[in-house]
Amino acid sequence: MADFNQAVALTLQHEGGYVNNPADPGGATNMGITQADMPGTPIKDLTAAQATQYYADHYWKPLYSQITSQRVANKLFDMGVLFGVGTAVKALQTALDLVVDGVFGPMTLGAANRANEMLMLDAFKSELHAHVLAIVAARPASSVFLKGWQTRIDS
Repeated sequence: MADFNQAVALTLQHEGGYVNNPADPGGATNMGITQADMPGTPIKDLTAAQATQYYADHYWKPLYSQITSQRVANKLFDMGVLFGVGTAVKALQTALDLVVDGVFGPMTLGAANRANEMLMLDAFKSELHAHVLAIVAARPASSVFLKGWQTRIDS
């Protein structure tokens, strides 16, 4: 069964520390968390423990721990942090040829656990690549992030 601590460690590594890129419409982030996410907490001073707790509360969904493949859980969680949980789940549901509702429920869990891990991850990554290309097409200023997004999707 999937372990949150393994998934969050990977995501914190991907997210890095404090960044304030003017091209990012989300504004300043630290470990992927914005000031809007944690009002009242100075985002520049956010600790790894605070970020981990935030991700446990807001991104690790109840059924994620029942995913049998740690690699699948890591990728779903990491992409949820990067693009939003609903977007990541919809991409996974599309890859699994399920009804796409953005909710990681028992049907999605069952399909993910029955699927061939490598084939599913390849299809999931393809959906995510299409998603980032659509972002850049709709908002060309986001092209500055494209290579990083693609690298992270493929990691």
